[in-house]
Amino acid sequence: MEELAAFLARQTDITSVTRLLGMAWRTVGRIVRRVGEARLDPDRWKGLTRIGLDEFSYRKRHRYLTVVLDHDTRKVVWAAKGKNAETLCTFFDLIGPEQYAGMQLVTIDMSAAYEKAITERLPNATIIFDRFHVQQLSTNAVDAVRRDQQRELRNAGDPDEAKVTKDTRFALLKNPWNLTVEQGRKLSAVLRNNVQLFRAYLLNQTLAGALDYRQPKRARRALDDWLSWACRSKLAPFVKVSRPIRAKKEGVLAYIREHLTNGIVEGTNNRLRMIARRAFGFHSPDALISMLYLCCGGIELQPPLPQRHLDFRNV
Repeated sequence: MEELAAFLARQTDITSVTRLLGMAWRTVGRIVRRVGEARLDPDRWKGLTRIGLDEFSYRKRHRYLTVVLDHDTRKVVWAAKGKNAETLCTFFDLIGPEQYAGMQLVTIDMSAAYEKAITERLPNATIIFDRFHVQQLSTNAVDAVRRDQQRELRNAGDPDEAKVTKDTRFALLKNPWNLTVEQGRKLSAVLRNNVQLFRAYLLNQTLAGALDYRQPKRARRALDDWLSWACRSKLAPFVKVSRPIRAKKEGVLAYIREHLTNGIVEGTNNRLRMIARRAFGFHSPDALISMLYLCCGGIELQPPLPQRHLDFRNV
């Protein structure tokens, strides 16, 4: 019965499970936790070499979980409340120095807290900053330049031109091969009428091109050229963005060598978000962590299937 309840809880919301099995809501919750603790592999962090880290917001007012995932097995190996360096150090203390000494690669976003804990505990591990978080800094800078240009035009008494600049948002942020005909026209108008905004667009596309290189030497040269251009671009958002990228340049270039991103961890977070929405939120992080282990921890369930006795004599 517990196997069936846990299987159904992984597929649907707990309220539906209570109606199907005639159990109390809290009983189903205790079964989920009990099955998860019993079936979760106790040796799941043995032999870890490549892990991914990310935080997940499970409630308002900045309530977060830290999720650790094994890149090789694509399974969640640990999760806990919090998203600071102390939270991650708890994981390292749990598995012990013999286990985390063999870790070679860690993928993270641009979080300084996680970077601090990794640097202290894993001095020989390579930190890879997620490519898409790096590009997000650049796309946000493009949008900041567009808003600044729109504000200046509106304050100068030209609301029509400000409206035109506002409507270029998606043309500036989309990849060139995904532009529609109308968006291509808007981008051409930006080239003719707004030099600063088009410079921001070129900066964003150039950074994406630098991260597309397969050869580390070419990528390093391209990224150095981009950092130099961004610093002297006279665009305040890009000058600001260039500073953290320059400070974390080695971690950004590590993506070129390893071609490993935090995408699988982000995908797990999307699944966790779906679980949270299905439950209309969780008051306790422990309940959400139990569901995370049950759904993403590699637990295999074998619920009892209904036995159908078919008699074909009267067919």
